[in-house]
Amino acid sequence: MSKKIYIEGIRNGKRISTQTLLQEIYQALDKGINEIVVDGCGQHDIGGPLWSKDGKPLKFVVKNPGQRVGSMGMQGTTIIVDGPAPADVGWLNAGAEIIVKGDGGDTTAHCAATGKIFIGGRVGTRSGAMMKYDPKFPRPEFWVLKNTGSFSFEFMGGGIAVVCGYDCEDMDSVLGYRSCVGMVGGTIYVRGNVKDLSDDVWLMDLTDDDWEFLDKNLPIFLEKIERPGALGKISKRKDWKKIVAKTYEERTTKSLMAINEFRKNKWVEGGIFGDLLYDNYEVAEFVERKDLRLRYPEWLNANYSAPCEYNCPTYIPTQKRISLLRQDKVKEALELVLDYSPFPASVCGQVCPNLCMDECTRLYVDLPVRIKELGLLSAEIKAKKCETTKDEKVAVIGSGASGLACAYQLRLMGYHVEVFEKDSVLGGKLMQVIPEERLDRKILETEIQRVLDTGVVAHTNVNVDKKKLRELDKEFDAIVLAVGAHNPIVLPVEGSERLVKGLDFLKAINKGEKPKVGKNVVVIGAGNAGMDVVIGAYEMGAEKVVAIDIQKPAAFEKEIEHAKKLGAEILWPCFTEKITDKGVVLKDGTLIPADTVIVSIGDRPDFSMLEREYLDEKGRVLINEYLQSTVNPKIFVPGDAIKLGLFTHALGDGRKVALNIDRMFKGIALSKFEKAPKIPQDKVKNEYYHPMNAQAVSKMQTEDETKRCMSCGFCRDCHFCEEVCPEQAISRIEKSDGNFEYLSDSNKCIGCGICAGVCPCGIWVMRDNIEKYIES
Repeated sequence: MSKKIYIEGIRNGKRISTQTLLQEIYQALDKGINEIVVDGCGQHDIGGPLWSKDGKPLKFVVKNPGQRVGSMGMQGTTIIVDGPAPADVGWLNAGAEIIVKGDGGDTTAHCAATGKIFIGGRVGTRSGAMMKYDPKFPRPEFWVLKNTGSFSFEFMGGGIAVVCGYDCEDMDSVLGYRSCVGMVGGTIYVRGNVKDLSDDVWLMDLTDDDWEFLDKNLPIFLEKIERPGALGKISKRKDWKKIVAKTYEERTTKSLMAINEFRKNKWVEGGIFGDLLYDNYEVAEFVERKDLRLRYPEWLNANYSAPCEYNCPTYIPTQKRISLLRQDKVKEALELVLDYSPFPASVCGQVCPNLCMDECTRLYVDLPVRIKELGLLSAEIKAKKCETTKDEKVAVIGSGASGLACAYQLRLMGYHVEVFEKDSVLGGKLMQVIPEERLDRKILETEIQRVLDTGVVAHTNVNVDKKKLRELDKEFDAIVLAVGAHNPIVLPVEGSERLVKGLDFLKAINKGEKPKVGKNVVVIGAGNAGMDVVIGAYEMGAEKVVAIDIQKPAAFEKEIEHAKKLGAEILWPCFTEKITDKGVVLKDGTLIPADTVIVSIGDRPDFSMLEREYLDEKGRVLINEYLQSTVNPKIFVPGDAIKLGLFTHALGDGRKVALNIDRMFKGIALSKFEKAPKIPQDKVKNEYYHPMNAQAVSKMQTEDETKRCMSCGFCRDCHFCEEVCPEQAISRIEKSDGNFEYLSDSNKCIGCGICAGVCPCGIWVMRDNIEKYIES
C-alpha cells in the first residue's frame, strides 16, 4: 500500500527555497513514503534522480514547478505535472515517465537517454536536442500534442519523437525553423506543415511498421495527458510523415572526375618512355643458371585480374571468354558468362554503363573492347540444367536483378528455390522501371525465362509481410531478402505534396497506364533514374522537360546526351525552396515553370516484414560482411536493399549470396570472395597492337574482338616466349584436360628476362634470386 505526503511550496505567505523543498522530499523517501504531492512555487529539480529504499515505484504529482522538473529521472519514477512547466523538463531523463498536462518550456527532453515524456501542449526551442539511445535500455520517447519551437531536435542521435500538430494546421511549421540540424539518428513522426528542415535529414512517407507504432500508442499518449477526445483529429495516416537522418554517404556525396577523363589527362611520370620502362637495370657479372641466377622467370597465368574483370561487380572474366572465342570454342565462350550472370544481354548488353570498358587496357591503343556487344551474343544461350535437387530449400523474396541472380545460381547448384514477387510480373526495376528505349523487353523476357527454365519456382502477387516471413522461416532453410529499393525519397520542402514520385511514374509507364503530365515538366534529380524519367515524360506528351540537381549530374554521359537530344535542359546547381502551382521555386528566387514536378533523388528499401530487432536506428538491416543478417543467420540481404548501385552490383551480390548459402549448407566458412589483384598496366605491351579508327572498329564483327583484346594477365598462347628464348629453356606442355602451360627449365635458363620482356600479356614475371645467392 502506497504512503502519501503533501508538501506546500508557500508557507505563511512566503515561498520556501528549492533546497528546503528537496530536503523534505529526501526525508520523506527515508521514511518509506513513495507518493509525494507538491504544490510548488517555481522550485527546481523536482522528481530528479531519486529512488525508494524498498525499490517500490515513486510517484510525484506537481503543480507550479520550476525548471528541470524530472531532470535525470530514474526508472520506476512517474512525475505528473498538473498544468504547464518551464524549461528543461526531463533534461537527461534516465528512465522516468513524465506527464505534463500543459505546455513545456525550452529544451524539453534535452539529452533524454531513456524513459517517456508526454507533453499536453507545445514545447519551446531546442526541445528534443541531443536525444540519444543506448541499446542496453529502451529507446527514449518524447510525445508532444501541439508543436515545438525552433532549433528542435538538434544533434538528435536516437530515440523516437512524436509531434502531433493538434490545432496547428495553420502554422507554417509545427517544428519551428532550422530543426534537426546535425541529426544523425532516431525517428521523428510529425503531423502538419514542416518548413526549413536541415539538409541533414529526409522527410519521408510512413511505412506499415511506422503506422502500426503510431496507431497503437497515440491513444495511450492521449489518455496520459487526459485528452482522449483529440484522437479522431490526429489518427489519419495520410496526415503524418517521418523524419530520419541521412546516412554518412548521403551527407558526404561529392562529384568526382570520371575515370576516363582522369586517365586521358594523366601525365606520364619519367618522360615520354615512362610507360614502357620497367627494368631495374641491374646487371649480373657472370652468366649463371639454377640457384646462382640473379633472377628467374615464373609463368603466372591468370594470377592477376584483368582490368575488365577487376572492375566488373559481377566478376565476369571477359579475357577468358575471348580466349575461348580465339580457340573457336564459341559455345563454351558464350556459356561462360552464364556462370556469372543470367542477364548478359539485358544488363551487360544494354543497361550497364560497362565499368569493364572504362578500365580496358585497349583504351591506351584506340577504343575499349566492345564488351556490350559480346553480352548480346549470349542472349539466346540456354542455361545449364541441374537434374538433381538437394534437400535444402531456399526462399527468395523479390525478383529483381539480385533476387533472380541468386535464385539462378542456387538452382544450378541443385537446391530447391522458390521466388516470391509482390508485383504481377518478374524482373524488378529491370522490368518495371527501365524504358523500352534502353532495354529490349523481348530480350529481358527471354533471359527471365532462362532463369525459370533451370527449375526455379516463381510466385507473383505475393506480399511477404511479417506473418508470411515467419511462415517462410519455418518452411525454408535459407531466405534471401532481395527486396530492392522501391520507396521513393521525397524532398522535405514546402509543397512536397505536389510532387510525383519518379519511381511510381516509371512503373506506371512500363505497365502501360500512360500517366498524365503537363506540357512543362521539371524533374528534380539528374542521375540515371532522373534521365529515365525525362525520357518517360517526353513519351507521355511533355513538350519541355527541365532536369535540375544540386550538384554535377551523376547520370552517365550517354544518358545525359540521350535526354538532351530529346530536347531536355539540365541545370545545376539548383537548390529547391518550394513547389507551387506555378512550378519549382529555387532558393535564389528563380521560378522554373512547371505543370508537373517529378522527384527522382533516390529510393529506400521497405523492411516492414522484419521485426525492429533486425534493423539499426536508421532503419537499415543489420548484416555482416557476408550480407548475412546478424540476428538470423538464415537470412541474407543483397542488392539495392543494402546499398543503391548498378544492376551489375545487384547481380554480383546475388551470386555471392548464393555461393555463401551453399557454403553455409555444407558447413564451410563463408567468404567475401575477394578478387585477385589487378594486373599493373605496364605489364601489358601496347606496342604489339596497331591503332584502329572508330569507324573501322564499329564495322568489325563482334567475334573479331579476339584480334583486339590484349588478354591482360591471361596467356593467349602466342609462343613468343618459346621462340625468342636464347637458351631454348621454355617449352609448352599440353595437359590431358585440353589446357596448357609454359615451363622454364632452370638447367638451361640464365635469367635474362627476355621472356618477360616479349610477353604481350604480362604472364611471365622475373623474381629476384638475390637472397638465395647471399645465403650461399
